[in-house]
Amino acid sequence: MEKSKESGEVLGGSHEAKAPPYHDFVNDPEMEGLTLYEKKALLVNRELDSHGMGKYQWHIFFLCGLGYFIDLLYAQAFGLVAPAMKQELGFSTVAEGDLFSSFNAGLCAGAFVWGFLVDIIGRQYAFNLTVLISSIFGLCLGAPSNYSGILVLTAFVGFGVGGNIPIDTTITLEFLPQNRRFLLAMLSIFQPLGVVVSSGLAYGFVPKYACGTGGLGADGKLLEACSKVAAGAPCCDKASNMGWRYLLFTIGAICLFVFILRFVVFNFQESPKYLLYRGKDEKAVKVLQHVAEFNGRQSTVTMAMFDALTEEDSSIRSGGSERPILAAGSSQLKLSWGEKLKIEFERYKLLFSNPTMTRLTILIWITYMFDYWGFSIAGSLLPQILLDKGREISVSTATTYRNYVIIYICGIPGVLVGALMYGVPLVGRQLGMIVSSALMGVSLFLFSAINTRASNVGINIMEYFFQSMFNAILYGWTPEAYPAPIRGTACGVASFWGRLFSIVAPKIGTVLLAQNTNGPLYLAGGGVFVCTVSIALMPRKYMGGKSF
Repeated sequence: MEKSKESGEVLGGSHEAKAPPYHDFVNDPEMEGLTLYEKKALLVNRELDSHGMGKYQWHIFFLCGLGYFIDLLYAQAFGLVAPAMKQELGFSTVAEGDLFSSFNAGLCAGAFVWGFLVDIIGRQYAFNLTVLISSIFGLCLGAPSNYSGILVLTAFVGFGVGGNIPIDTTITLEFLPQNRRFLLAMLSIFQPLGVVVSSGLAYGFVPKYACGTGGLGADGKLLEACSKVAAGAPCCDKASNMGWRYLLFTIGAICLFVFILRFVVFNFQESPKYLLYRGKDEKAVKVLQHVAEFNGRQSTVTMAMFDALTEEDSSIRSGGSERPILAAGSSQLKLSWGEKLKIEFERYKLLFSNPTMTRLTILIWITYMFDYWGFSIAGSLLPQILLDKGREISVSTATTYRNYVIIYICGIPGVLVGALMYGVPLVGRQLGMIVSSALMGVSLFLFSAINTRASNVGINIMEYFFQSMFNAILYGWTPEAYPAPIRGTACGVASFWGRLFSIVAPKIGTVLLAQNTNGPLYLAGGGVFVCTVSIALMPRKYMGGKSF
């Protein structure tokens, strides 16, 4: 059998491997100054780094990417169906904001709840449950004939979708080799794909199955809801306006397909880093063995290695504090509920463990607040604004929906540029976010000042390109800034603050839209510029360091 030069370990099969000599851990310079959890996580990192991008990693990347896909699939869909829904059901432009607020309220609750749960119950359950909830309520979304029923179902869809980004980035990071972390930004490429698919489906369904011709009656005027006109007068009823329902049924079916891929087709394993900080070292070893086997390799990590680290830590701490710690192996599983609760509080303290981390956490929250503020207004109201501006210059409804596809497909190169910024040492992530957020804000202000066929497409391409670039870096980098014991919570709480602001923003935006078409654009652009400032103030030491 062959012997590894790096670890001193026998490589004849994962069960035959023996732990390296005790002194190898003590003298390892990389482990100096690390906590027990970080030392064990370092072994996991080395194991996954040795795999490179194996089959398991690619499966994880694409399945987590589908979570991003669903997020924007629905976010875009509500903006696209709102005009047809409003025409049929007869609610006001101001009440239209309730649709987006209902979805965002669900997203907000989902981000908060799933963010905490993913660090408590584990990545595996959350990974599957979020998509299952989205698919169940999504398939029901096109059924109601009243606005209140639609709002309730929309909130439940949002609750499922809200956990996707915090959970999927966390899972992807914890299985990626360290030198492939640019793929965290590449996950966002699924978002413009979601927007394009949603817009393409809307282009196929909504204009074709709309009231009259493109929503217009024989006299060329917009058909009103049947509840708004006299009996027998031409109106927009359910039977003649099924396009938006077909769109929502189709998206619900897509979510169900993603759930089947995740739960039935692929055998997803719990994150080894989650298992480590929960004291389940033996299960972590089994996961690493499964991943290695899936990739056609043999795992070099054994229980003996983790036991050696635990014993070393116990001997160092024997004369000091005996308070419970993370990643203490089987001894952690035997703790009382009170001691386990102390460990939970220790985890949450990691968000504010020192002044620099406190500054980072607060600035990340501010960035998410105003990022979501800006793009929730743009995403929710841009279809209506484009429709209104298009009618002013005689652009048909079908042409407007076609333009959505053209605009949003340009988010794909935006994500690619964001991923490339990961390759710029030290400043890539921060500089990329500063530049892209500033130019996104500029494009929103430009759109408010110009209204021509070319500008309606060109400026919106610019806006969505930089929005996609900014969010690709932001979503990919956020989990990197925190260790695994608090990673899901940190991402979930950041997303919660963003989603909270995205509840309020469309409500204010629709009030402004009723008064002036350009009002929401000023509101969105101003919020995005706040992101530029907050990113510039972030501590650089957390941009691209080692991930534990």
